[in-house]
Amino acid sequence: CDLINNSMMSHNKYVQQDALEKLDLDRVKSVKSAKIPGNQITDHAIGSSFYGACMAYRTDAFGGKKPESWADFWDTTVFKGGRSMCNPDGDLPELEFALLADGVPMDKLYPLDVDRAFKVLTRLRGDIKKYWDSGPLPGVLLSRQEVTMSTVWDGRIADLQKQGVPVQRQLNGMRRQFQGYAIAKGAANEDNAYLLMDFSLRAESQAALAKAFPSNPSSPLAYTKLTEDERNALAGAPKYYDKGFDADVEWWLKNESAVTKRWLEWAR
Repeated sequence: CDLINNSMMSHNKYVQQDALEKLDLDRVKSVKSAKIPGNQITDHAIGSSFYGACMAYRTDAFGGKKPESWADFWDTTVFKGGRSMCNPDGDLPELEFALLADGVPMDKLYPLDVDRAFKVLTRLRGDIKKYWDSGPLPGVLLSRQEVTMSTVWDGRIADLQKQGVPVQRQLNGMRRQFQGYAIAKGAANEDNAYLLMDFSLRAESQAALAKAFPSNPSSPLAYTKLTEDERNALAGAPKYYDKGFDADVEWWLKNESAVTKRWLEWAR
């Protein structure tokens, strides 16, 4: 293995294990040309795309009403029906959504108030019909009408819509997690790894990938190389970006183990 494509959070873990090379950014010219955001450039990895955890709902379930926030996700009186949320095998525990539902502003989420989040989760627990652990499962549950709302990865809705399933996503309060490239420590083909990384991070390359796969480019220039319809199909489009927030990698690195243990005990 030479070039690694994984979550930026995973790359941080690899750094702690001394498993990655320190990057020479002079060999990755596309970082500047594609205008990769500074918060996605670290000593050992560079962000290439992100996926967002957001809300999906059946459009035929609420008499024409549309959920607009995580508070609506928690409101089973107005928005009736079962819910689904992820378990730690699927993604990070969704504490942020509970806090947003309880009125915490997006820019004040971190450090997460874990006790408060679990109290809010407990209010919804009786309406959670299933905890999903893989990307396709929320769509299956919505298609079968086992739930009327679920958390979901943003790119998983388009295929359902093409199949005629009456579902829509809501991007308000979306949690973004970035994927990125890194080079394995002692890579046998380091030069080629740099070449591939540089090519893959180009705005043109990121745009081409987004046309074939629901990947949200890290390069803001990539969106200018898409048609309006292609651009607006992505959760990373400029018109949507401010609706979401970035997962705090540092906080989760320090707290993921303890939060996951508590979640597993809570969900029994």
